[in-house]
Amino acid sequence: MVVRQDARPGTGAEASPPEFRAAVATMRAARLRPEVFCEEMPAPQRIAPHAAALTADVTVDAVDVGTGRIILLHDPAGNDAWGGTFRCVAYARADIELELDTDPMLAEVGWSWLMEALAAHGATFSHESGTVTRVASESFGGMADEPGTAQLEIRASWTPQPAEEGGPLDVGPHVEAWGELLCTAVGLPPVPEGVSVMPSRRGQRGSGD
Repeated sequence: MVVRQDARPGTGAEASPPEFRAAVATMRAARLRPEVFCEEMPAPQRIAPHAAALTADVTVDAVDVGTGRIILLHDPAGNDAWGGTFRCVAYARADIELELDTDPMLAEVGWSWLMEALAAHGATFSHESGTVTRVASESFGGMADEPGTAQLEIRASWTPQPAEEGGPLDVGPHVEAWGELLCTAVGLPPVPEGVSVMPSRRGQRGSGD
């Protein structure tokens, strides 16, 4: 199990419709890279009748270089804007080299990372939308000696679809694509073809850590 599960209120899986509970189970079963520590977090309660959320940090050489979250929303009555009854809402933020902030293609490339990750993991979806933001910071005065920093922020949402019409919804590929987006954004090389992604020891930490 990659996703650390905490018995906290607000995860959205209790007292929910069976189809939502089943979707959350596939969400929890997603397999992420060892560099990604993922756990459940309280989900927002006002966006949809039912919601579940995960948060993740990407660590390289004991340094957190990226963070993100993904939320699964469910409205049994459906939502015209979603084009369905489920919606994934994702956020990813990564530290990038300062000179990349001036690349005019950076935002377009950042969005393509998500689309390519969803396709690579076989995640079927529709009604995608989002933004890519570049943030650069420079220090002055007493902090002038500190180097400048830059970050890339990706906010996106899409409607997950069953692999087969009328079949159950598997959110695992969507979560795995989000995890790959985080890793790509921080500059980690792709996992070689044929190499299985296994849970990291960090991802298996007990609730007392």
